[in-house]
Amino acid sequence: MNIILNIRQMNTVPMMHEKTTALAAMIDHSVLHPTATDDDLAEACRVAVHYRTATVCVKPYAVQAAAALVAGSSVKVCSVIGFPHGNSTTDIKVAECARACRDGAAEIDMVVNIGKVCGGQWDYVREEIRQINEACVQHGAILKVIFENDYLNDEQKIRLCVICSELHAAFVKTSTGYGHVKGADGTFSTRGATIPDLILMRKHSAPDVQVKAAGGIRTLDEMLAAMETGIARVGATATAAILEEANRRFGGGGETSMDVKADANGY
Repeated sequence: MNIILNIRQMNTVPMMHEKTTALAAMIDHSVLHPTATDDDLAEACRVAVHYRTATVCVKPYAVQAAAALVAGSSVKVCSVIGFPHGNSTTDIKVAECARACRDGAAEIDMVVNIGKVCGGQWDYVREEIRQINEACVQHGAILKVIFENDYLNDEQKIRLCVICSELHAAFVKTSTGYGHVKGADGTFSTRGATIPDLILMRKHSAPDVQVKAAGGIRTLDEMLAAMETGIARVGATATAAILEEANRRFGGGGETSMDVKADANGY
């Protein structure tokens, strides 16, 4: 309760340039790292409310708490489901979606069944997306479909764009930020949102299907480069750093005077 009160009482209207405000409205401020605590959730909600981001993107169990923390602000709650590997059965994903919506989520980011995509089982993939999108619509929410592009070839990405367009999903999304691929040397890495992938997804998605870039966007220049491809949303944990740099660059009264905990678990 004290945390909620502190968020509501803080100054949520920083002196931001209109360009910075527009950038903030494109960001899903994310708190999805496996080690994220309730304190991290509260901090993420504080950042989202302060900068007036589009949403705060949280794990399913945290939706209710996040909804309470951002209540009274313009910030919506986004919940991931089937995250991060998309391996749950379709009925579990649908149930997870419905529960998140009942708990206060206005947006749902679902991970496709990656193995089914790689195996070319498109009927399964399509039907799963259809059912989850239908559950979103029934609860007044919108759906973003996460491809996890690090595991896919261009043909598979294009096929997913076509399916999502036919089903009228609200967004297609590049990555979870946690799709780590094992290299020949045994180390794991993830590329996340790349410019070629963003161009490809925008090209092959219907005009009414928006593109969300997620994974690896941690600076203002990276966000601006992604925007050049026609994206409508960005998933980020480095929100404060991006927006403070934007305010300095565009001119908006200097820094917004918010003490933000450094992010060590970026996505």
